[in-house]
This record gives sequence, structure tokens and C-alpha cells, in this order.
Amino acid sequence: MSPRLLYFVACASLLALIGLCVLWEAWLAPLRPGGSWMMLKAVPLLPAVFGVLRGRRYTYQWLSMLSLLYLTEGVLRVSDPGLTATLAGIEILLSVLLFFSTMLYARNTAPSRQQKVVD
Repeated sequence: MSPRLLYFVACASLLALIGLCVLWEAWLAPLRPGGSWMMLKAVPLLPAVFGVLRGRRYTYQWLSMLSLLYLTEGVLRVSDPGLTATLAGIEILLSVLLFFSTMLYARNTAPSRQQKVVD
């Protein structure tokens, strides 16, 4: 896959995951009626936004590991009843997309993989 495609997939899945976390816990299916503090689970993703948008390889590296926490939460909550299970399934999908796009982007943009110019 090209780094350009991986960049767009990473950007889209990161922003969608942030939006999902906030909407899920604030309005769609909060743990407590009226919203919950669980929407703050989106906060660890916020520092990654500018690094991902700028294509910083280091951000992609640590974000790939952070995305696994959201995958874990989705797997744990997918068996809950109602809308929560659907939202957890979407979270699983987005976190898997984020993980693979960030991992492959970091791998494809490694200095050792860049073409060397011979004079």
C-alpha cells in the first residue's frame, strides 16, 4: 500500500474514533443517563491528531500501540446489550483500521526503506 493511502486511512479512522468516543459516552449510549465522564477516553487520542496530519512517523508509531487499548475496550463491551454492542463493533473496526494503517505507514516510511541516491 502506498504511504499516501495509509495516511488518509489513518487520518479518517483517528478522527472517526475520537468522534465515536465522544458521541457514544455523551449522547448515544452513555454508562449513566445524561452522559458520563467516560467520554474523556478520547483525550489520549487528541495529541496524535496534529502529528498524524503532519505525517510524523514517531506519532504513527506510538499511536499504533495506543489504538490497541481502544480495540480492547471494544472487545470487552461488544457483548453488552443494545446500542452499546453496535458502537463497540464500530470501535473495533475503527481501532483495527487505525492500528494497521499507522503500523504500515511507519514501516513504509522508515529511513531504511527509502531509496538511496547514488551520485
